[in-house]
Amino acid sequence: MTDAPVAPPRITLPDAQTVTEVTHWTDRLFSFRVSRPQSLRFRSGEFVMIGLMGDNGKPLLRAYSIASPTWDEELEFYSIKVPDGPLTSRLQHIRPGDEIILRPKPVGTLVHDALLPGKRVWFLATGTGIAPFASLVREPETYEKYDQVIVMHTCREVAELEYGRKLIEGLPEDPLIGEMVAGKLRYYPTTTREESPFMGRITDNITSGKVFADLGIAPLDPATDRAMVCGSMAFNKDVMTVLEGAGLREGANSDPREYVVEKAFVGDGV
Repeated sequence: MTDAPVAPPRITLPDAQTVTEVTHWTDRLFSFRVSRPQSLRFRSGEFVMIGLMGDNGKPLLRAYSIASPTWDEELEFYSIKVPDGPLTSRLQHIRPGDEIILRPKPVGTLVHDALLPGKRVWFLATGTGIAPFASLVREPETYEKYDQVIVMHTCREVAELEYGRKLIEGLPEDPLIGEMVAGKLRYYPTTTREESPFMGRITDNITSGKVFADLGIAPLDPATDRAMVCGSMAFNKDVMTVLEGAGLREGANSDPREYVVEKAFVGDGV
């Protein structure tokens, strides 16, 4: 009688977490969920470093916003696919059961603590910049702090809005925050290339007054309005100009004001 073959031991990556789910939204966008370290505590809107082991045996990491809320037992991330990106060209092929590296040290500026108290908060995002807001719109604290929560998300094509649309439209049925969302959350998705019900860049829709007219709400007021911004460098700068023009000032964790911008993802090219 011979012994049964023994499977080789699994090589565990440093700070490894297991992939539990992967969803491909378009040929350029995907989301995935991974196990959550028991010790990880974070504020909705923060990001962590995640990645894979490179061919040279060294970790290949980049900053990713945590798209899941603080109460979720797993961690969710939303990513673009870049064919020649050092990380995303490989990350887009992960499957449930695979391992990724996750450095459990959350940081970031898109947190409630970095804003002064207000009555209305704007989440302004392009592309995968909606990820931190996917966390914040599922966070009870958001609705405890504000009377109105407005999500403006712009992409080139309608399909690129699907991740955010499906998430936000399902919130009224959420057993934890469904009742809190009712009457408070407003969603304003726009496209810049493909025809859709709402068109145009976020900056144009604010400066022209179109978003206020479409939603039947008052213009920006620094006394009551707060904003968070996440997108490309050009987008961030353009939105900052618009917000500053309306009298809002940029804040930070150590100096809360009327708006904050996440700059950690600009120019990473992966």
